[in-house]
Amino acid sequence: MAEYGNGRRHTRDDVARAALHILDEHGLPDLTMRRLASALDVQPSALYWHFANKQTLLAELADRIVAGQSAAPGAVRGSHAHAAARSLRDALLAYRDGAEVVLSTLALGVGAAGAHDRLVAALEADGVEASEARRAALVLLHFIIGHVLHEQQRMHYDSVGVTAPSAALTPEHGSMAEADFAFGVDLFAAGVERRLVPPPREVS
Repeated sequence: MAEYGNGRRHTRDDVARAALHILDEHGLPDLTMRRLASALDVQPSALYWHFANKQTLLAELADRIVAGQSAAPGAVRGSHAHAAARSLRDALLAYRDGAEVVLSTLALGVGAAGAHDRLVAALEADGVEASEARRAALVLLHFIIGHVLHEQQRMHYDSVGVTAPSAALTPEHGSMAEADFAFGVDLFAAGVERRLVPPPREVS
């Protein structure tokens, strides 16, 4: 714990929570260290007591975002992979630009590893060999992040009036996005079952 301006004490958790609030309210482009310091009423240099740079801060935010993904212990529809994929999509959509934050940290290998680990566990629970589950989970992770990136970009464009009226987001569009996501996961699961899941052994 460190003490900053006005006698206030801020923990690493305080800084991360404030950053998530700015992300959700204003989006990733406006999440700057200067703006975060202002929200906490400290000098920007004080933030580096907890986070060495902005990328390590974003890694912490990515970890917190994907932590909203449940372990998906049961297969409500289809398979454990279906449940884990829906859970991760919900976690990414829970924060503005959530998918972009997670993608940026995954690309550098500095955060959000829990998302991949949960997908691996789900695929193994569905019968995928451990040697293949990590590769298959990476494919599914890329699909989920890409789909949510598209959804969140459309939400942003609609909020600033860029989207054409005929393409504006509506409840029906939201339902279509969810249906398209489910269709994509269905295709993935079918391919996994056909290619990677060993057939049941015949009882002689």
